[in-house]
Amino acid sequence: MTLSTSTGHVDGPDAQPARVDGSTTPADHFELYGLDYHCSASGAVASFNDPARAAESLARGEHSAIVGALAFDTEAPSALTAPAHIRFDVPTSSRATAVATIPVTNIPVPNAGGSTNAPGPVAEARVVAAEPLREEHRDRVAAAVAVLADSTNPLAKVVLARKLLLDTTPRLTPESFMAALATLNPHSGIFRTELTPAGDAHHGRHLVGASPEVLIRRRGRQVSAHPLAGSTPRHHDPSVDAERAATLNSSAKDLGEHRFVVDALRSALAPLCTRLDVPDAPSIVGTSSMWHLGTPIVGELADPSTTALDLAIAVHPTPAVCGTPTAAAREYILATEGDRGFYGGAVGWCVGNLSTDERSGALRGADGITPGDGEWLVAIRCAEIDSRTGTLATWAGGGIVADSDPDAEVAETTAKLRTVLRALGADEI
Repeated sequence: MTLSTSTGHVDGPDAQPARVDGSTTPADHFELYGLDYHCSASGAVASFNDPARAAESLARGEHSAIVGALAFDTEAPSALTAPAHIRFDVPTSSRATAVATIPVTNIPVPNAGGSTNAPGPVAEARVVAAEPLREEHRDRVAAAVAVLADSTNPLAKVVLARKLLLDTTPRLTPESFMAALATLNPHSGIFRTELTPAGDAHHGRHLVGASPEVLIRRRGRQVSAHPLAGSTPRHHDPSVDAERAATLNSSAKDLGEHRFVVDALRSALAPLCTRLDVPDAPSIVGTSSMWHLGTPIVGELADPSTTALDLAIAVHPTPAVCGTPTAAAREYILATEGDRGFYGGAVGWCVGNLSTDERSGALRGADGITPGDGEWLVAIRCAEIDSRTGTLATWAGGGIVADSDPDAEVAETTAKLRTVLRALGADEI
């Protein structure tokens, strides 16, 4: 069942109201596989590079949904679309059932040691540049530690990342890369979205990733988030792996780093909620390559007109991808790394006011979706792909505090980069 607005590029009073139908739609420019649903969107009624304007259009009832990506830098252009068609499906048994409908050929599958044993990757990928090199990243971390240790400096945490540039042969497509990530990361949110709405510099580019972190989710009056901060690489030996998880769970450095994120989310969400439940301590969350400290946060919205997009704007960027204080950390990152684009941003969807037909008849496979609902993932473990050339850029970062170890921080980024490199069968230079 497709929830659609109109098939043309119409914005304003001539735009058609949302309706449910079974019509054939153009190729999807947005997909997100949550753990219990699949959302896809096609066509465009309007596009926005300003999240506030997109949120206002939902509030005014001009559009039925907004999908796309928020840039890391809140002053940079985002890539949001009011789609002509948006569709929700829920697999009959698990997300893997839905993911299996994506054509997948020669996808590498990791074994216990982290290598691959499939016939071959979706494309031959080669790392052609690193910005910065590992040694330079270590120096950047050491310099940041010195700044953070200075009691006269207000900066308490900053997230520093490094980037790899890759070429692929044959040309990698966003769809095939998404399929590879889905196969290797069954417990992450899998996404792809077109970035053209951000402007000419992003024409033909797509953001594709496998994020383990929910920035914000809204279902009715319930709002939830699951921030991750404080990490350590996993190990193929079960006993070493368990020891690493236990060490992380008791690490004063990582617990302090995590607390910055939880406190920031509490401060942002508390004024918007009548109730906010925040556990006293984080729990251990595992992905295929990393252990993380995570805290599930759940609240009840005070104002039912507050949408998932409003919430994403209110909390982004968190100290998990930026640092604290936010403004000081952002300036440090821009001065050190330059523009990150959409890495460390957010990817997701939000529905607006639905017609009477949609309210009375549940969307197939998406029972209970109400106006304002949506989900936004933190844009990590991802890559920007140029669909015209097949080239891509991927990033990995880590939170730096005064007692961070530069060598350990380099190792952490190396482990995080494996999510993308493994899907491509590539090795870091």
